[in-house]
Parts: sequence; structure tokens; C-alpha cells
Amino acid sequence: MEQITTKKLLPGAKLPSENQLADKYKVPRFTIREAFNKLEERGYIYSEQGKGRYLKEESVSVQMSLSSKTSFTEKMNALGYDHCTQNISCTPIDYDPVIYETLSAEKSESVYQIGRLRLINGEPIAIHYSYVKEAQFPSIGDDGPAVLSMFRYYRAHGIQQFSSRKSLLNVTFPTSREQKLLHCGSMVPLIEIVSDSINAENGNVLEYTRILYRSDKFKYDITSDI
Repeated sequence: MEQITTKKLLPGAKLPSENQLADKYKVPRFTIREAFNKLEERGYIYSEQGKGRYLKEESVSVQMSLSSKTSFTEKMNALGYDHCTQNISCTPIDYDPVIYETLSAEKSESVYQIGRLRLINGEPIAIHYSYVKEAQFPSIGDDGPAVLSMFRYYRAHGIQQFSSRKSLLNVTFPTSREQKLLHCGSMVPLIEIVSDSINAENGNVLEYTRILYRSDKFKYDITSDI
């Protein structure tokens, strides 16, 4: 870690073998292998079968806005990134008091989770979960599997202006499914942003939003807004 942070090891560099490091530091190979495993789990290095281990390339800097006034797609288009979105879920959820309270939903009502995987330059960057009340959008169960942009979906229903009340930032770790989707290890921290989206014209809450961003492959510039 010291060699990585002080740039003694540069991105793409091949790391010494287990035997070389075991001899240098006078420790068993098992100790070296455990250290390598931890670095790989945390997203610093990767291994190639029969070739060795390498330091990952430098993180791509992505300018992100925490504002809910524009969609992810609109932000990425404005910044010129090569991006795409895949729909990964459209399912009714079990009762969650926080989500239901945010949406002003009764316990007996159905709330759907619409999940999208966001990619930049072909690399998965984030999972975006939107939770919407079926009573507000009665066809969401049928429409949801094809939705790539919730803002586009809302505009198709006559809602044009959006805002949010607050955004909360947290650090979490991926579930096994999220590891597969984001191509990351279990110990790679994810940046979690929880917010809501509101119809700016009347103040009605449209969705409860939860976004998980990879922290090992990208750097996020949040100093400016779009």
C-alpha cells in the first residue's frame, strides 16, 4: 500500500512474485498470498492466469452532480461520456417503512423497485434503484422492465420539472449480486446516495432513490452542478 500511494508502483505495473516477496520480507508465502488477496478484494490489483499480478490502471475521473434536477443519462450526455444503461429489475418490494413513508404509501399498497445498471466506457459504474408507488403509476409493473430513464418515463406522463428535498451519502459494501453486476470484490466500498425525486410543480414525491457507485474504478467530482 505504501508503494502504491507513493507512486513507487505505477498503474499497470507487474508486481513481484510471491516467492520474491517472501524472500525479501522473510515471511511465508502464505502471508504474501493473503496480502495479495486483500489488495485484490479492495480493488487495487488484478491477476492474470499464468502471468502474475498487476496494479490496476488509474481511476477514471467522472464529474457527477448530486442534484436530482436532471437524469443520469442527461448528465452523461452533457459531459460527453460514452455510456449506456441496462434495466436489471422491475419487482414489487416487501414493506419497508422508510421507503413507504417517503412515498406516502399505505402498507397495503404495492411499491415497485426499478433497477438500472449504469456503464461508462463499457465498465459498470453504478446501480440505480428507483422505488415508485403503483397507485401513482398504475402501469409501472408492465412498463418497468423497459424503463432505462425514470425522468423520461415521468415526462411521458406529463411531469416536466424535478427537484429533491435532500441527498444522504453513505459508504456500504456490495451484496453478492451487486458484486457480479459491478464486477467488483466483496471488500470494495460502494458510495451510496439516498435521495428522493419530487415533481417540482406540485411537490409530490415521485420516487425514493438509492444509487450505489463503485469506488475502486472511478473518482467522482461533485464540485459543480449541471
